[in-house]
Amino acid sequence: MEKNNTFIDRFTMFAVKLGNQVHLRSLRDAFAVIIPFFILAGLAVLINSVVFPWLFTGETLAKLETWGNVITNGTLNLASLLIAPMIAYSLSKNKGFQNPLSSAAIALGTLIIMMPLSITLPGLESGEDMLVSGGLTFTNLGTTGMFSGIIIGLLATEVFIRISRFKKLQINLGEGVPPAVSRSFTVMLPTMITLSLFGVLSAVLIAGFDTNLIELITTLIQEPLRKVNTSLIGTIVIYSFSNFLFTIGIHQTVVNGAILDPLTLQNMNENMLAFNAGEAAPHIITNSFISTFGMIGGTGSTIALMIAIFIFAKLKSSREVASISLVPGIFNINEPIIFGYPIVFNLPMMIPFVLLPAIGIAFAYFCTVIGFLNRSVILVPWTTPPLINAYLTTAGDWRAIVVQLIILIFGVFLYLPFIKISERVSIAQAKAESE
Repeated sequence: MEKNNTFIDRFTMFAVKLGNQVHLRSLRDAFAVIIPFFILAGLAVLINSVVFPWLFTGETLAKLETWGNVITNGTLNLASLLIAPMIAYSLSKNKGFQNPLSSAAIALGTLIIMMPLSITLPGLESGEDMLVSGGLTFTNLGTTGMFSGIIIGLLATEVFIRISRFKKLQINLGEGVPPAVSRSFTVMLPTMITLSLFGVLSAVLIAGFDTNLIELITTLIQEPLRKVNTSLIGTIVIYSFSNFLFTIGIHQTVVNGAILDPLTLQNMNENMLAFNAGEAAPHIITNSFISTFGMIGGTGSTIALMIAIFIFAKLKSSREVASISLVPGIFNINEPIIFGYPIVFNLPMMIPFVLLPAIGIAFAYFCTVIGFLNRSVILVPWTTPPLINAYLTTAGDWRAIVVQLIILIFGVFLYLPFIKISERVSIAQAKAESE
């Protein structure tokens, strides 16, 4: 028993350290800042591609769709441009660096420095591709380059902070100078050195190898990682492990926030762009897909647990916890049931808590593959209640509600035997304590 406790304690300490790792924490902080941009983009795509076509046609429709198109340009098509400075700012703050705004500016400048000098664009009249210079493309600035924005934001900030620590490179203007001016001069040389170093790297890649860092990161890191992590097996393994962490008191975002969410969010953004352009959505696994079919009522799909408790549970304490947890659970906030029932460190309840989301994701994936279910093409807030989120994320596919209901009903019966076991354990423990 002591060995088991020692293992759990050690594993818990490891998971806590992983969750507090400064780069992973900064990544989660940065995405928390920009997620409203992508939710707005989802709303714009929904209105553009679903609502407006219901009400308008022809030239009127085309003019109204301009609103959604410009919103898309300022959100999805600037994903990498948004994430790089946000990561730099968050990382600097989390490391206690005194000038996080300078880090954000450097990350933004570095991202542009690492982009190609010339780009290929299709000709409007001829239809033939043309090589042009002096421009930037949404391909590099948007969702395709988002992972590059993450890597460059982290790298540029680390280099800048390390160089800034050399006191000989700091220019001190003394007292009587406005703080903003003083901070600017303090990091002037580190700023110039950091940007110059990345400039040398970019020049070598462009002039010597006819490539650029954005292309290398996308080809060698992003796409292989995304194919593995957002495959059905990869998603289930990562998400199940994250849910297991929650059962020992460590929030699932420790793993998902760093390993899975950035890639599934990129899939979601690409689906929204394709749907807005009238094209087929390329991905099944997205963050909205996971939240809709893998966390109905919150992590572990605990709305099914609460329904099962109301129908079948015998203990008054179980019903009271479920009653308190119901309203938050409708909005996918389930900490009350996780820690109140509890699920944490409750071995019988840990099993369905980890198993049900995996089954839900696999079932919804199968339904999508056979064509029964539309792909998720709208990013909806994670607090959107069940059934509504299924309908919205699939752009109004009523079959998504049916799929979610099937998972929910199955979940009630999956949780049922474990509720009975858990209650028997609770009764036995209470009896032993009274004796």
